[in-house]
Amino acid sequence: MKAMTRLFTGLALVGALGVSAAWADQPGADWKVNKDQAEAALKSAGYTQITKIEADDGHWEGEGIKADGKQYEFHVDPHTGAITKDELDK
Repeated sequence: MKAMTRLFTGLALVGALGVSAAWADQPGADWKVNKDQAEAALKSAGYTQITKIEADDGHWEGEGIKADGKQYEFHVDPHTGAITKDELDK
């Protein structure tokens, strides 16, 4: 019986951690660059389509397509709007 209690307690903790991680990925209160501004910076850098963009780990992160028709991954600094990662998606 103790083993079952431990199992369910462990599962509940894992579930709770997953929920709190989802809440953590929100734009920070001190971010000066909103989602639309990040997309504008990406389009200025040659992205023709933004397929995904979200707040993650302290920056804007996502994927998009450039004029060459290939999919790229990007990060945008939320304070300056600078693109800090711009790599071909593998």
